[in-house]
This record gives sequence, C-alpha cells and structure tokens, in this order.
Amino acid sequence: METRASVYKLNRPAVDAIVAVNKQLTGIDPRLRELINLRVSQINGCVYCVDMHSNEARAAGETQQRIDCLVAWDESEMFSDAERAALHWAESLTHVSQTHAPDDAYQALTAHFSEKQIVDLTLIIACINAWNRIAIGHRTQPARRQQTEVHA
Repeated sequence: METRASVYKLNRPAVDAIVAVNKQLTGIDPRLRELINLRVSQINGCVYCVDMHSNEARAAGETQQRIDCLVAWDESEMFSDAERAALHWAESLTHVSQTHAPDDAYQALTAHFSEKQIVDLTLIIACINAWNRIAIGHRTQPARRQQTEVHA
C-alpha cells in the first residue's frame, strides 16, 4: 500500500487546530478516553490509530485484557456502566448515518456524566473519527515495533 500526500507536511496549521481541540477535552478520564479512541478506530478500521491508541491505553493504565476484549465490550462484564454508556455513544456517533444518535444512547450518558462531560465525550468521538479519516485516507501506517516473544 502506497502512502499518500502528507497532511502533516502540507497543512500543518489544520493538523495543529485538531490537536488544539483535543487539548481542550480534559474532563474525561484518560483511560476512558483511550478506550473510546481505540473502539472508534477499530470500527473504522484505522490501523495507525488502533496501534497508537492501544499503546496510549496501556500507558494510561489500561489492562491488556480489557484492551483485548474491547471489541466485544457489550458482551463483557469487565466494563462499568459509565464506560458502557460512553462506548455505546461512541458507536452510535461513529455509525451516525445508521443510528441518528438515538435518545436512549444519550440518556444513558446522563446517569454518569455531567453535560460538560457529555459534550467532551462527543467532541472526543468527533475528533477520533476525523483522525481516522485522515489516517485511512492518506494510508498512514504505524511504525513497526521490535517483536517480542509470545508465550503460550
């Protein structure tokens, strides 16, 4: 797969603007934020962002088991009610053309998050969807890391 034009090199001010928006979204726990970023990236099939947010989730203190099971969060008992509400909202907004951001998904948030936090969650989801589209559209690939031995 051939890499396409570099958004970072050709329009750095626009990239910096998206980064600046992300820096304003501080009302959400970093672990939850990374779970959202990772789940949306899984849905969108963004290899660069899946790699990055798996690493960032671990750095934020997330366990490998929860990262591995995130793809099936709705069948797992490993995620809290607040996390489940946030992940459902993330999936609803990522699939917005199909879901139209249903009232039940929004209502579930209100039991766990303030209005400001719900706005921050929505903006986090919007930003990661934008990053996914940039990375996928421009064929951005993660750097290969040194292989570690896997034990059975």
